[in-house]
Amino acid sequence: MTALHDAFRRADAEGRAALIGYLPAGFPTRDDSVRLIEAMVDEGVDIVEVGLPYSDPLMDGPVIQEAADTALQAGMTPAGVLDVVGRVASTGAATLVMSYWNPVERYGVDAFAEGLAKSGGCGVITPDLTPEEAGEWTRATDAHDIDRIFLVAPSSTDARLRTVASACTGFVYAASTMGVTGARASVSGAAESLVSRVRSVTDLPVAVGLGVSTGDQAAEIAEYADGVIVGSAFIRQVLDAASPAEAEERVRRLAAELAAGVRRRRK
Repeated sequence: MTALHDAFRRADAEGRAALIGYLPAGFPTRDDSVRLIEAMVDEGVDIVEVGLPYSDPLMDGPVIQEAADTALQAGMTPAGVLDVVGRVASTGAATLVMSYWNPVERYGVDAFAEGLAKSGGCGVITPDLTPEEAGEWTRATDAHDIDRIFLVAPSSTDARLRTVASACTGFVYAASTMGVTGARASVSGAAESLVSRVRSVTDLPVAVGLGVSTGDQAAEIAEYADGVIVGSAFIRQVLDAASPAEAEERVRRLAAELAAGVRRRRK
């Protein structure tokens, strides 16, 4: 049982969905990213996704790309990401890494899993790694008790959902819409159907991401999903801030709004 499983179990016991917040390590600086994530946790984020900045983020929209570029220009590396994970994990929040496969492979698959475990991290989301190509990753994560999270989309067939869900150990990441990441005015209606389909093939928690930016959207998704994932909306608060202090205050306000959203009484 990992910290990730504990986080979902606690949220379920409270009759709500877990709130999952994303921010790239090193954005806008290494220390700032830790401070901002700590603010998110203080205001009710249950699970943290620490982004590993990458120069070719295929599924990320312009907001996350800008944040990743800022972190890379400041010198963020995979080793630096593990340092951020360690500092974030000390808050007690379940701490994951969100990373494309190339940086993990270049760092060393077993070395990354081992380093993450030593840092207190408990899982990795790999958006561009398929279960069929994950043999080495599966062995490394099993050896170091690291949860694997793969993605499904509205276009996934039932057979594909079974394949992906069977490869996951932490939760199944349900992308609410086709396309790149980014806050949206409304969440795709396909999300609820996708969650239902995933639940028919696994007992793992199902979390929905891509597009969530308000408390109302978080509450809507929390009606049917086990987790609500928010990334671009947090980054936007930082990009729009005039100072580090304002960025922290903006992040706190959004985290509190989202936390209240997932805590609304379910129907």
